Amino acid sequence: MRGISKRFLGVTALEGVEFEVRAGEVHALMGENGAGKSTLIKVMTGVYTPEEGEIVLGDKSIRPRSPDDAVKEGISTVYQEVNLVPNLSVAENICLGREPRGPLGIKWKALRARAEKALARVGVEIDVRRSLGGCSIAIQQMVAIARALDVSAKVLVLDEPTSSLDANEVTQLFDAIRRLRSEGLGIVFVTHFLDQVYELSDRITILRNGQKVGTWNAAELTRLELVSQMIGRDASALDRTISAASSEVNAAKPFLTAKELGREGSVNGLDFEIKPGQVLGLAGLLGSGRTETVRLLFGLDSADKGTLDLDGVSIRHFGPKRAIKQGFGLCVEDRKAEGIFPELTIRENMMVVMQAKQGWLRKIPSTKQKELATDLTGRLKVQPPDIERQIQFLSGGNQQKALLARWLSVDPRLLLLDEPTRGIDVGAKFEIMSLVERLRLEGKSFVFVSSEIAEVVRSATQVLVLRDRKVVGSLEGNAITEENIVNAIAGEAV
Repeated sequence: MRGISKRFLGVTALEGVEFEVRAGEVHALMGENGAGKSTLIKVMTGVYTPEEGEIVLGDKSIRPRSPDDAVKEGISTVYQEVNLVPNLSVAENICLGREPRGPLGIKWKALRARAEKALARVGVEIDVRRSLGGCSIAIQQMVAIARALDVSAKVLVLDEPTSSLDANEVTQLFDAIRRLRSEGLGIVFVTHFLDQVYELSDRITILRNGQKVGTWNAAELTRLELVSQMIGRDASALDRTISAASSEVNAAKPFLTAKELGREGSVNGLDFEIKPGQVLGLAGLLGSGRTETVRLLFGLDSADKGTLDLDGVSIRHFGPKRAIKQGFGLCVEDRKAEGIFPELTIRENMMVVMQAKQGWLRKIPSTKQKELATDLTGRLKVQPPDIERQIQFLSGGNQQKALLARWLSVDPRLLLLDEPTRGIDVGAKFEIMSLVERLRLEGKSFVFVSSEIAEVVRSATQVLVLRDRKVVGSLEGNAITEENIVNAIAGEAV
């Protein structure tokens, strides 16, 4: 791929990107969220047409205008979510749309033989007549790869193929990928798991802000250098800013304690305590388990390992309803899809949790709603301050402040903030970070997730560093620095 540029409504998603895949190599494509990885893959596979640039496969210039075009040229893709038909057989899924046919219709014997041959390439032996829906996620992933190889594929794109697999299933998948590499296939590997990158990849290309940062041989790029290139900061020159909050944490008895807390396929080995006036920062790359940890604490997902004690009592069957009753609040990462009710007013969005907690049959009087919403709008400086305006017309930063107000209306003891400053302007970020610190000094506690390490350093009284869905480090006091966090993410000693 040479000089690839892609824009959406004037916004540059890719700018002059160069990317090369060799036959018989696994090439990792790395970058933080929004770096341009997905856009580059979609250009490569015909989903998007670039404004500038050229794609050359072998010695032939190609211009796929659809995924089907790309497949015909020899570029196949397997996405994170398996997009197959669960009620059809394994064989039917592998050959779907390109079944061998004769005068009497589908040649079932030939179809099954072709499916078995495709599965053999990835080292899988199963009855291809069985329903795909009855297979494990790992087998479904292998079937998706086999389907991608059922054509004359020269390039195979694997987009987060291990996100739903356990350790044994990952090993099985990697054995299949190595087998395909030995056959001369060029493989593009997209993942956020650093250990897997170094276990499997021959070369690594890093994108940042829609531009190519560089390409390295995996053996020559240290983990620390990889992380530094992804986040755009030189690890050797990171500021040693120390969170002043660290020494001010209330020394009272912790009210929430997790020990070896986890969930199969999600996140494992969570050990921490939360005290009044504490900000527990969760640091790590995208996919490290930060959001999964927040979901466990709010009861959106149920833990199947370890213990969670609240006020000295072990709690089980912990769901969102109980979490709210216990004084927990959650601001989700994707506020547009999962946070706001876009067609409701600012007032209605702010009051929804208080109304739910009080019970839908005991409606909060309109005068009280307006009084509370007006007060919260003023305290959090929501602009414009018109509480009857639909929230969808507010900026991202003001929507985020309105969501914080939603929880402040019920006086929570613990707020779980998942990327609270993502996608908002610098001024709104400053206001939200100042609000967190002000509430912390009032005794509120927070679990704070941010991809911006500087924000974690500024706000956290303790930092848990996650990598590959487990805790790999815990930092407190003077140890909370950007350098130490990056070292822990990269697997370097702290």
